[in-house]
Formats: sequence, C-alpha cells, structure tokens
Amino acid sequence: MKFGVGQSPKRLEDQVLLSGGGRYTDDVQVAGAAHGFVYRSPFAHGVITALDVTAAREAPGVLAILTRDELAADKVGDIHALTQIKNRDGEDHPRAPWPLLAKDSVRYVGQPVAFIVAATLDQAQEAADLIEFDVDEAPVEVDTLDATSEGAHQIYPHISGNEIFDFSEGDESAVGDVFAKAAHVTKAQLVNNRLVSNAMEPRSAIAEPVGDRFHLYAPSQGPAFMHQQLTGMLGLDAAALRIITGNVGGGFGTKAFLYPEICLTLWAAKRLGQTVRWTGDRSEIFLSDAHGRDNVTIGELAMDAEGRFLAIRATTYAAMGAYLSNFGALIPTEAAVGMYTGVYRIPHCFVNVKGVVTNTVPVDAYRGAGRPEAAYIIERLVDIAAREMKMTPDALRRLNFPTPEEMPHTMGLGAVIDSGDFAGAMDAAMDGADWAGFEARRAEAAKAGKVRGIGMATYIERCGGGGMSPARIKFEDDDSITMLMGAMDSGQGHATAYTQILSERLGVDVEKIRMKQGDTDSTPPGFTGGSKSIPVGGASLSYASDKVIAKGRELAAHILETAAADIEFGDAIFTVAGTDRTIDLFELAKVAKDPARLPEGMEPGLDAEHDHTAEAATFPNGCHIAEVEVDPDTGETTVVNFTVVDDFGVALNPMLLEGQVHGGIAQGIGQAMTEHTAYDEDGQLLSGSFMDYQMPRADDFPPISFSTRNVPCTTNLLGVKGAGEAGAIGAPPAFINAVVDAIHAKSGAVHVDMPATREKVWRALGG
Repeated sequence: MKFGVGQSPKRLEDQVLLSGGGRYTDDVQVAGAAHGFVYRSPFAHGVITALDVTAAREAPGVLAILTRDELAADKVGDIHALTQIKNRDGEDHPRAPWPLLAKDSVRYVGQPVAFIVAATLDQAQEAADLIEFDVDEAPVEVDTLDATSEGAHQIYPHISGNEIFDFSEGDESAVGDVFAKAAHVTKAQLVNNRLVSNAMEPRSAIAEPVGDRFHLYAPSQGPAFMHQQLTGMLGLDAAALRIITGNVGGGFGTKAFLYPEICLTLWAAKRLGQTVRWTGDRSEIFLSDAHGRDNVTIGELAMDAEGRFLAIRATTYAAMGAYLSNFGALIPTEAAVGMYTGVYRIPHCFVNVKGVVTNTVPVDAYRGAGRPEAAYIIERLVDIAAREMKMTPDALRRLNFPTPEEMPHTMGLGAVIDSGDFAGAMDAAMDGADWAGFEARRAEAAKAGKVRGIGMATYIERCGGGGMSPARIKFEDDDSITMLMGAMDSGQGHATAYTQILSERLGVDVEKIRMKQGDTDSTPPGFTGGSKSIPVGGASLSYASDKVIAKGRELAAHILETAAADIEFGDAIFTVAGTDRTIDLFELAKVAKDPARLPEGMEPGLDAEHDHTAEAATFPNGCHIAEVEVDPDTGETTVVNFTVVDDFGVALNPMLLEGQVHGGIAQGIGQAMTEHTAYDEDGQLLSGSFMDYQMPRADDFPPISFSTRNVPCTTNLLGVKGAGEAGAIGAPPAFINAVVDAIHAKSGAVHVDMPATREKVWRALGG
C-alpha cells in the first residue's frame, strides 16, 4: 500500500498551507471585534505605589481598562501550577501563583499590569501611554545561581533563600560511598542557557460571545487542556465555553500552557459582552512567553580504573522565573532526573534539583522538557572524562553501553529501557561522519589557518507514555471517514501520519479520510506533548480501528447470514471465507445506522472511540556527530558536517521523521551556538528582539546526514518510540563537544558554556 505504515507520501497538509489556505487564530475575523492591549510593567521588582488609569479611560475609543481592582471585584483567579512535587523532606513546596494582572507588587519586566480594550489597536496603545504607574523598586535577582547565594534579596517572604523547592531522587548516602571509593572522578559545572521559544506564529486569542456561550479561538497544543482551568478561573460553566484551535505555527511546549493574556481576553469579552481579540507582537512574546531551560548543574561522574562508570551525582539549580508556570516545577525534576544516566550502565545515581525564583519571565517546558538538559549533563561529563582518562570518546562510551542482549536495561533511577543497540547506532554514525578520516581534515584546516573539531553525543529520552491522546472514528453519509483526534497538530504532520495508520488498518483510500482536531465541542479531549502523538494517539486510532472491524465482522455475519468466525476483512471489504459473498465497509456503515437491520442488542453505528493509556514509556535514542571549523582570529564557528543516526523503533513515515529531526537539530544547535536570553542587573531584558537574540539561519547548517537504525519498541502497540524532541536533545552536546575538541587542540581549554558565541570561543582560544 503506497500510503501505509513505513511509506513516505507527501504531507496532506502542505498544499493548503503553502497556498495560503491555513486558518491561524489571527485569520479569524469577527465583525465589530474590539482590540485588547496589555500594559506591562517596565520595572523588574517592587511594590506598586501608583496605578492611575483615569485619563486612559477617557481616551478616544477606549471601552474598558481592567486592573487589579476589577480582578478582585469579579473574583477572577490566578494561574496555578498544575503539578506539585515533593521536597526531599517529603513536604510540599511553597506556591507562587501567577496573577493575571499585578496586584500589590511586580516581579518581572513585562508582567501584565492592565488590560486595555478599545475599538482599534492603535487607540488601545495610545491609551496605554496615559496610564500613570510607579513602583517602590526593590533589589533584583536575575541570575539563577546568584539568586541562591548568601545575601541575595528575597523575592518572596515565604520562600527562603529563593529556593521554591528542593527535590531529590536516588540514595545520596550509597552514591556518596561509591564516590569515596572511585578510582577517578570527573567534575564539571555546566550551564543550560535560557531560551525564548520563538514559534513562527505568536500567541493570540479571540473571545466571542455567542448566545449564552463564549467561543475562544487560541493556538494551543490541546484546547481541552486549558478548558478546565479557564472555566474555573472565570466562574463559567463548562458548557458555556467552547475553545477552538485552528492551524498552529509551532508549539514546542510553549503553546501547551495557560497564559494571562488568554484569560484576560476571555474575561474582557465576558465583562463587555462583545468580541475581544489580542495578538502578541514579537517583542511582547519575548517578554511574555514562558522561557526554556536556564539551569546550572554541578555534575560528577565516578569511574573505576578502567573507565567503567560507577555512579553519577548532580546538583541542579533550575530557574522558575518570578511565578510558577503550569509545569515549571515538573520539568527539571520528574521529567528530567531519570535521564541523567543517559544510555550507559550507571548503577548508582543521585540528583538534587533546587527550584529558584528570579525576577524574570516564568520558565516552563521547551522542546524536550528536561531531557535535553539531562543529556547535556551526562554527555559533557563523558567527553571530559574521556579526555582525563586518555581514552577516545567512542571507546569510553562503548565500554559503558549496555548491549542489545542486556535489554531490557534498568537505568540508575529505575526507568526500564525496553530495546536499543547503542553501540550499533554510534558505529553507524561514525561511519557516516567518516570519523576515521577526521585527522586528515583537521590537518587540511590547519593549513588554511583554521582549527577543526569533531564531537559526538549519544542521547536517550523517555516519552510516549500515559494517555491524553484519544481517537474517534466517525463514518459520514458521503462514504468518508472523519478521524476526530485529541492530539493537536502544530506542524508535525498529524493528518498525514494518522491517515497512514487508518488507511492501512481499514484499507480505505486516502481520499476518503479526513482529520478533525482542536474543538472542545466535537473532538475528544487530548493534548500534544512528550512525543506521544503517534506512540499514544496512533495506538488509540489503531485500537479504535480494531473496534470498527470487530463490530463490522459481527454485523457482516448477521447480514450475510453466517458465523462471525467465517468473516474475513481486508481492503475495506468483509467477505465470507471461501465465497464471493461480500459487503463493503461503507455499505455496512449505512446498514449499521438502521436499528431495524441490526441483530438484537447491537448499538447502532460503526463509529468507535478509544483512549489508550500507555503503561510503559518509550525510549528513542541515537547518536549525533558534529564537525566544526573555527577561525581563531574571530572565534567564528562553522558547522561543516552533521550526522545523526536515530533509533525510533518502527518508522511510520520516514520523511516526516527526517523533518522532525532536522527541526530539532536546528533548535539544538541554535541553543548551543547563538541563542541566549540575557537580563541586565536591573532586570531589563537585553535580548528582547531578533536584533539582540540571534536565531540560527539556514546558512548556519550544512546538509544534515540523517539515517535510522531502528529497533522496534516492545512496549508499544505500533512498535514506535517517538521522534518530536530527539533532534533538540542530541544536538547541543554534540556541537559543544566538537567546539571543545577544536579549541583544546590549540589552547588546552576543556569547556565552553552554551551558547558558544564568537567571543566565548575566541577567548577560549586565548584571544
């Protein structure tokens, strides 16, 4: 079947999107819609001493200005963290809810203070200039590590030392004993720099009163996910709110969360009884979207005399920003620490994670959500250890890989990897990158006055578990099928992937299959995140297909007057075995809608739904190899080769896989080479636009050599492992390992922090 599992048909979505037929939130037009604008704090920290909106309310076109007073009057709630982790002493950590509008204090530059609604956006912005706002400024803490130091100013009176949580996992005492007896210990302090997501489509919202209900249009990774939060905060009945997500131009975790602006837009529409729309411009997005990463880790790796890994321990300081975002506390703790041992046999592990509040934008999940941070720690430690042990990077890794025969492998903190061939993936990547020929290329570069380096990184991530990706199959009257999916596409190609599964499972032509998603009135509640769209959503669709076939077989037996055991199914046709008596799937679906033609006790219709919950996670893994060339006079680094070999289990669509990996590598190298969110000592964002925040560009990348060496997953119905985050996990340590290899050959430097900018590299080379 040319559109079945394992094939690479062109994406079904692309013709519409590339020809301008997409419907993003800002494309939705509602006549008479008012425009919202957020007045944001220019101060990073302090008690509000003046907030006067009198003159602004009298400005032309202004319909309303909402402040803390209106919030209190309407009893509108705060945004609360959706997860509560336990401190290492077993107690719950303190709370730091995120108010929609500043109440008594402000805690970061860009925090919403007032929401202005006017007939036009220009009028709303002009009214904002008339707001009188002042703050009794307080000292500011923006650096993750400094915020926990002795003498740092306390951002909250109830959060001692600015540590909002103190999480740990593993046996600290046992790990300490291993380190005390180890023949060699490698130690490093590693920075995982703060990032802005910068999806192609900025966040936006349109809230429209429709009768006694509200329609809310917003880009999201699952509208049902925010439905319960919004109704609770605004005192709405669940039935009174319909959330609709159309096309989404990039999610990356950032569009999974509830933000103040969405709540403010809906609240304003409820208060005014008219449609209100808000769209963030790019500068606003820098100040308001949840940032990613921002960790400082002190990591240690213990080895025996031959280089076998015995234990790892780490203390990570993870910035949370000024308030706890939806999943902020979960990401550096439960989502990350189990992956600190990477793909290696490391029997003992202890990780302590300290959540740090700072006067910065809140931090939450960003592509990979904790797994890139963990991979960076272990892969930098392994590369440093190889140098200290005078072993090649591949030899030290190979010594410590569990073999395929040792699968399933239990990681140091208990996660069980079901399958994988880590040495095989590394060997394939080394062959593809011509690792053996590198020294000759290094010598050629030296003749041209350049220094060359090569670096590898293996990676593994835990994903594809849990639920929240249901599927519903609906037979339409025009002999077509609608797939109603809980997972929300934000550019990954869900319509293509899900159509491949259903087309193969039911034998239905592609032209007869449609996908619907992103509507809380008609699609099942779900969520996209953690690379579960295919491992979980695809499994839900497959199980729903099984239900269609099972019911269809029973009904076909009734119609064709035979036993169900005699009915065969294939290519959308039910057949009595050994005869020419058949009934088409779509004909049978019409019969199924007529109760008079059904056997006694059978429910009408062939429609089916399934909400699969995966009992075990999946473990995509692989090896990335970067080769770089550095100009020692300027520090400019060029990626000259990039090779990746991945193990994604069964490949549903190799072309979609490659696209996901390319995008992830671009984000990973962007972080490692150029991207960085910087604040000054007063809490002002220095990198608030693309003038100051350097995104990677097309000419920063060579052609990427991508291949797979797949080992089917044994814990997933489809054998798939997930791929959405993989590129962003392996690329940063591979790039930094390559840069360090280049500069070490000239200066002896053993580390450079991300991002490895020209200045950092130049200084590391002795400039």
